[in-house]
Amino acid sequence: MNERQNEILNWVQQCDLLLVEDMVERFGVSSQTIRKDINQLAERHLVRRQHGGIAPVSTAENLPFDNRQLLNSKAKMDIALAVVQIIPNGASVFLGIGTTVEYVAKALVHHKDLQVFTNNLTVAGILSQCQDIYVHMTAGRLRHRHKDLVGSDTLESIRRYYFDYGILGCGGLHTEQGILDFDPEEAAVSRVLVSQCRHPILVADQHKWGRKALAKVVPFSAIESFYTDQIDEQQTAKLADRDVAVFACTHSVVLVEVTR
Repeated sequence: MNERQNEILNWVQQCDLLLVEDMVERFGVSSQTIRKDINQLAERHLVRRQHGGIAPVSTAENLPFDNRQLLNSKAKMDIALAVVQIIPNGASVFLGIGTTVEYVAKALVHHKDLQVFTNNLTVAGILSQCQDIYVHMTAGRLRHRHKDLVGSDTLESIRRYYFDYGILGCGGLHTEQGILDFDPEEAAVSRVLVSQCRHPILVADQHKWGRKALAKVVPFSAIESFYTDQIDEQQTAKLADRDVAVFACTHSVVLVEVTR
């Protein structure tokens, strides 16, 4: 995807209908150019065509993992580089579902003596080459589109431990409802993870705010800290009211910190 298509895909996740005329105005290009973008996104089953515009594919199903890997990659790497700075060598860490969590795994490869637990197959593959990191996979049912394990066996695997750090992604963020995901099974995994770690850490880029995800995970008050790329004053205040430390990261430098 080009940068404009990347922005369109982020934008449509936050509304019920995104009109062609609004995209023309925002990007300063012709309607023909926008319709070409729409055609390419629709052919990859990333959006639904609607009269006069496009809509999200579903509120109950996230985009396929391979497509989500392409979205906001720079922001995800900045978030990951900041998060790993607080994880000491020798810690126990659970890396959960999501592509931002995958970037955290990539940023952890130089750590020593970590005990990493995960239900994320991509994370396990990244860390399988690191001799100083011990990787433990949960049991569970494989979701082929998302390359992870879910279900009752996964939940039982997580409940056997109490981790130093739990790193979770999400499908969406809502100022009142808190953390959301697309599928009740992935929401259940994140919910149990939060309860089974000393330091629950949420990682998500700015585009997760307002996304139409279906399943509730936990309120913001259940997490200790939130690492993101950008956040506005209203969102920061909402999280601070719930005793959450907020870090906005660019080029792995912390730009905003709200002390809990």
